[in-house]
Formats: sequence, structure tokens, C-alpha cells
Amino acid sequence: MAMALQITTFVQQWLESRPSAKSGYKNPNPIRFGILSTAMINPAGIIHPVETHPDAIITAIASRDLKSAQDSAKKYHIEKAYGSYEELLADPNIDAVYISVPNGLHGEWAKKTFAAGKHALIEKPVSANGDEAVSIFESAKQHNCIGMEAFHWRFHPAAHVVKSLVDSGRYGRVLATQARMTSPAGTIPKGDIRWQWDLAGGSLMDMTYTVSATRFFLGAGTPSSIEFAKARTLKDDSRIDEAMEAGMMFETEGGPVQSTIKTDMNQAFVGHVVPKVWQLPSIRIELEHATIYYYNFMMPHIYHYIQITDKRTGQKSTQKHYSFGPLWGPRSEPWWSTYRYQLEAFVDKVSGKDPVHWLTPLYDTKGKVM
Repeated sequence: MAMALQITTFVQQWLESRPSAKSGYKNPNPIRFGILSTAMINPAGIIHPVETHPDAIITAIASRDLKSAQDSAKKYHIEKAYGSYEELLADPNIDAVYISVPNGLHGEWAKKTFAAGKHALIEKPVSANGDEAVSIFESAKQHNCIGMEAFHWRFHPAAHVVKSLVDSGRYGRVLATQARMTSPAGTIPKGDIRWQWDLAGGSLMDMTYTVSATRFFLGAGTPSSIEFAKARTLKDDSRIDEAMEAGMMFETEGGPVQSTIKTDMNQAFVGHVVPKVWQLPSIRIELEHATIYYYNFMMPHIYHYIQITDKRTGQKSTQKHYSFGPLWGPRSEPWWSTYRYQLEAFVDKVSGKDPVHWLTPLYDTKGKVM
């Protein structure tokens, strides 16, 4: 399902980025991006968003296979192609790097990017484990560079509307949350990096959006406890979870919150025939006086809705937000994807401006990343 959403995003952004549409003009001295890898996410995640941003350009792409890099450069009109990641990082004309290598390589290449004096937009999950995540942001701080995990969905106006509803207090405190993300069986082919242990594959790693959404709407960091975790492992490699259900307790300003998540990269069909295509990523937030259900929080630019059920009156209301919202205001376009909103914030940050939203690492009292 996630793959289908990305393909839909690719088509949408391609239509919007054609010369006859919103692209074309570039301001002097834009942020110059390089891309590490020729991954499928690149067009939706960075290439097409940059085409419509006046202060960003892509100057180079790298692959460990020079021919692959050259093919991508030709297809997307990128000036330079490199046959190694090291060559791209050595290019003095690159300001920032989009890192879309497999999960297990994020840490290595993020730290090499910072050591080269370049900023990094790192695809999620930012690393293979917690210790490595800490080392990434410590490295960014050490080299005075900007690093951000690319949880693009958090930059969309719809997410900010849901967050404002939760934080407003009008519905009381949060009692519980349930987040879900699934893909129909067979949509992720065998051999895909998502199924490879050494590259940090697995459903919880790939569908970590469920944890991201839970923490964002609760305004919480690490859970105080893990109540349970039940994995369905891959037949070919028991180290890989093809599905995961887990329960966590979070301590929030309003009190403790019980949260559950469900991820499944190989979800069975209904009656072995019909894929559960209606199960787009969603989160249900149970408050004292209302339930908020945010449908398709991962790619809300394609389609989403926010349903609020008031427990006191029984009334239901539905909202949709493709632009404006409590943070962006008029500085937004209804055709922007979550990746385009994310790029807007990242370019602002690298340019020394204050982005309307940002993902900031947590630091302890000694200034160390938590």
C-alpha cells in the first residue's frame, strides 16, 4: 500500500512539475542538492519537489553503479552522475545531500555527509538502531551541519490541524491511541531491501510512521514502557518481522497514555481474493470527550479525512485540509505533496530561516542527544 501511495505521489508531482505548470524559475544561489542512490523513492521524495522550489536545484546523483547514476541523471536532467557516493560527497558545489540508501546504511553515509561539510535530509528511519541515531545527530552537531529525518507527513497542514485539535484542550486529555499501517500480500517483492536483515529491513522499520504519528500527536519522546510486542516473522528469515503489533505507555503532560501500533507488510487478502486496499495508514486518538480519526496520515495530499466524534453529543464532523492550516497559512499550495512541504522547511533551515515546522532531536541537560 505504501508503494502504491508513493507511485501515486510520483504521478501527481510529475504532472505539477512540468514546465507548463509550476516549475521553471530558479532564484540566484539556490541550495544545491546531491542524491545518494538511485532508489525508487527519489522522484517523489526529492526530484519533483525540487523542480517546483525556486530556491533548490539538484546538481548530482550517485550510485555504486555508474550506469545507473547516468541513466537517472539523463532521465531527470541532473547535471552530474557519479559512480560512487564518495565522489559526490567530495563535490564542492553541493550544499545538501538527500540520503535514500537502504536503512542499514543511513548512519554511515549521514556521518560521512556531515564530515564533508554538507547538510543531510535522511530518509526514514534515520538509522538501524537507537545508538546509531544518537551518533548521527551528534555528528551533525560536531560538524555544524543540519540533519533531519525525512518524516515528510509531519509537514502537511492536515497533520498540524489534528495536532492543534489534540492540544486545544477542548476535548480533554488523551486517553489512548491506535495507529495502523499495512500493505497487501505480494506488493513488496521477494528480494526487496525491506526483507533484508543486514539492511535493517522489517515491517516496524519500514512502517515506523505508526510510531512517528503516535509520538507526534502525544508530544512525547521515548515510551515509559513497552507493554507487549508480538511479531509475525518472515518464513525465510525469522529475524525479520513481516508484521508487528505492540503496546506502549507514554507519560504525557496530561497523564499516562496507552498506545498500540500495528504494522504488516504482507497482509492477507479478504477471502484470499480481495486486498484490504481501504486500510490506508491511520491513527485513532481517544480523548476524554471525543475521538479523532485521521485517515491516511502518511500521504494526506493524495486523500485524507479527519473525523471527530464528540462523545458528549454523539455528533460526527469531517474535515480535510490540503493547504493553509495553523502553521503554513497562505504560504502553501493545495497541490504540494508532503515531500514538497518538507522540502520547503528543509530549504528554509539550511538557508538560515525559521521553518514553520521542524523535527528537533531531544537533548539531555548536558547537551547530549537522547
